Amino acid sequence: MTSLSLAGRKAGLVAAVALAAAALAGCETVGSAAGPKQYAVLETDATGATNVNIASLSEVIQRNPNDASAYNTRGAAYARAGQFGEAITDFTKAVQIDPNSASAFNNRALAYRQTGRNDAALQDFSKAISADPNYGPAYIGRANVLRAQGDLDGALNDLNMAIRMLPESAEAYHARGLVRQKQGQNQQAIADFDAAIDRNPFVSAPYAARGQSLIATNQYDKAIEDYNAALNVNNKDATSWAYRGLAYEKSNRKKEAAESYQRAAQIEPGNAIAKQGLGRVQGGVSSLFN
Repeated sequence: MTSLSLAGRKAGLVAAVALAAAALAGCETVGSAAGPKQYAVLETDATGATNVNIASLSEVIQRNPNDASAYNTRGAAYARAGQFGEAITDFTKAVQIDPNSASAFNNRALAYRQTGRNDAALQDFSKAISADPNYGPAYIGRANVLRAQGDLDGALNDLNMAIRMLPESAEAYHARGLVRQKQGQNQQAIADFDAAIDRNPFVSAPYAARGQSLIATNQYDKAIEDYNAALNVNNKDATSWAYRGLAYEKSNRKKEAAESYQRAAQIEPGNAIAKQGLGRVQGGVSSLFN
């Protein structure tokens, strides 16, 4: 390999690491009570391009076995392919080579979350912050774990830090909105979801989350608009169909409510919101309005 091509490959690795860190830093999406939460590590690649990328990165690692960024980037490629064990192995190698790599600690933490190891994830997010106190994605990631564990004050503190560091981060505002929603501060949550949507209007989760707070504050027509927007992005989201049904039901539009609940039940037969809602609008149990 010529020095020029090696330099080009290295430059590509640096860019890929930056992209991996950004993609790996996503927030928890809104999920149904019946189904598992999903975390935005990297979207699974079904094109086969990831396998080619992994092979190429493996060649780079063979030539540069002490290159932490190469392991970090290949770990992100493994994560994209859903191979989280291999991803964790590569991120571990990256932090062994470079114990100050906030990106590698953060990426390994997110991979740990995907495998249900929240305590290990929490430790790695904290290590990322220790390595670089200005690494905003780690504050977002740690906040999501803290929220899941019920430490809402700790999560809010981390997200306030993240927003100061990353004022254009849709993920940070979305995550803070979820914390405030869980605290029952729905107006403040709506403001955070507004900010998230302003920064990235092309993902469904903030619309769906804002819809829940709009329902909680009796703004049913606006909630319906939000679920329409969410479903326009992802029409396979049973939770959005179910909550749209709830918004229709609360605005006394039972026919539309039944149709939305039915769509939710078709996608996710065990969806509790849809099942209970269908019982109400079809006369199985007492109405919400009695």
